[in-house]
Amino acid sequence: MPAAGLDLIADIRALKKERNAVILAHNYQIKEIQEVADFVGDSLGLSYKAAATDAQVIAFCGVHFMAETAKIINPSKTVILPDLEAGCSLADSCPGPELEAYLKAHADKNYYVIAYINCSAAVKALSDVICTSGNAVKIVNASPKDRNLLFVPDENLGTWVMEQTGRPMELWKGHCHVHVEFTARSIEKMREQHPGALVVAHPECRPAVRLLADEVCSTEKMIAYCREHPASTFIIVTEEGMLHRLRRELPGKTFLPGPTGECACAECRFMKLNTLEKLQRCLQTLQPEILLPEPLRIRAELPIRRMLEWSK
Repeated sequence: MPAAGLDLIADIRALKKERNAVILAHNYQIKEIQEVADFVGDSLGLSYKAAATDAQVIAFCGVHFMAETAKIINPSKTVILPDLEAGCSLADSCPGPELEAYLKAHADKNYYVIAYINCSAAVKALSDVICTSGNAVKIVNASPKDRNLLFVPDENLGTWVMEQTGRPMELWKGHCHVHVEFTARSIEKMREQHPGALVVAHPECRPAVRLLADEVCSTEKMIAYCREHPASTFIIVTEEGMLHRLRRELPGKTFLPGPTGECACAECRFMKLNTLEKLQRCLQTLQPEILLPEPLRIRAELPIRRMLEWSK
């Protein structure tokens, strides 16, 4: 790494100590941010890791809804996001006001709302229970049997959960712009080129892609699956940032990016808005800061707590 890059990292570490901060990096962040972070993982797990520290500042290198989740769980800490424009196509597909209007217009259906963690604080506050891609099946199975289920915002994850549980649900028509770029044909071609490789896909992918996978699981479960499986080569069908973490933690194995219909790998343009320079700046200024009205934060925390109770 050039000297300028080393100086930048040294400055980030000095600012982190000065601010009593913890740096969180989602699995999809660039490798330089993952390597300077205190913790790398999925959004909810990172938020709870931050809660277990004595840090007063959380620098969340991810997207906006993730920083909101960190604030929901850590109300007394200052939460900052390197780039406020780091949004999420999936979260944006289900705006809080639209969900609220839909629930009011269909009050006769008495919906029990199950919200995937990849949503805004406003949507969480309107939900009955939250789920992650790792525990969605368990949460849906535990949901009331006498209520109509509405699953928001990811239609593909919801379809996969229905396949696993057999429970009918109404699905919000949202999706992740990265995961829907994978095509069955692109995965088939990759398998032809690497016949011994196993395909590991995220459940946010389309059904045709999931059908080709040897394993469908969350990013955290990808680590365990690839570690425990005797295979040496894996095609990872999720955002390309996940490859860096897999290669760091499992250096004896080979990880190939799942190709999309357009290119050799899939990259989230929102995740990549965060840079080392922006991380340095936000630690210097403690801006942009994520703020939530306390009544909203409290309402948004309740379905998260319910999820945790059901996940025990």
